[in-house]
Amino acid sequence: MTLFPNRFVEEWIEGLGRLVLLAKEAVASLLTFKIAWRDLIYQIYFVGVKSQSVVLTTGAFTGMVLATQTYLQFHKVKMDTATLAVVSVGMCSELGPVLTSLMVAGRVGAAIAAELGTMRVTEQIDALRTLATHPVDYLVVPRLLALIIALPVLTLEAVTLGIGAGHAVSTYLLGIDPVWSWYHMQHYTTTDDLIMGLTKAFIFGGIIAIVGCYKGLGCGEGAEGVGRATTEAVVYASIGILITNFFLTLALARLLNVL
Repeated sequence: MTLFPNRFVEEWIEGLGRLVLLAKEAVASLLTFKIAWRDLIYQIYFVGVKSQSVVLTTGAFTGMVLATQTYLQFHKVKMDTATLAVVSVGMCSELGPVLTSLMVAGRVGAAIAAELGTMRVTEQIDALRTLATHPVDYLVVPRLLALIIALPVLTLEAVTLGIGAGHAVSTYLLGIDPVWSWYHMQHYTTTDDLIMGLTKAFIFGGIIAIVGCYKGLGCGEGAEGVGRATTEAVVYASIGILITNFFLTLALARLLNVL
């Protein structure tokens, strides 16, 4: 007799436990293992530089549409000049890190799962163990470190471009006074908002890396297994980001004395 009548719930909890163990092992290895700088630099290039076009496009149009929608509501109560302040706070603390992480999860998380899944199917990971090379040290740690370094930088770029695009839309399309708009943005946007966003990006980077590596290392046999692992890596990383974002918002708000 199984502990859980629903086999799906049992498998989900077992998978979560294995994911936590992989994360624990990766963090321990990160603190003790000598990093291969060549692999790390390549992963930072792959994660950071090659993701810029997607992230910057997302940040710019998010800032533009947020400015437009905020203006449509604020104009009813004659608060037009506060539009950019809402864009700035929203991009720094919420939309910037969350949307950037979701875009990176779709691009990088899928690539990690597909790459490691292919290595597992073709028995390259077994070959690493034969050569006395731990897969976590060689495969997981560089990707984890690259993501937790690159994602806050990508988030900062998306936030900056989003605020700039929102300011351009507010000034040139919506006719809002640029001086008062910029004044309110500086007055209501604090350092805590940016700290909250960058902290979230740091944690989201770890989630994307661990989930992608876990799905890749544990994928099934054949092309079908690699495809399923790739899909699940994106879905589970995205869900993990959205769920974690809520609890991080509450925790960081209390820690920064916002609540």
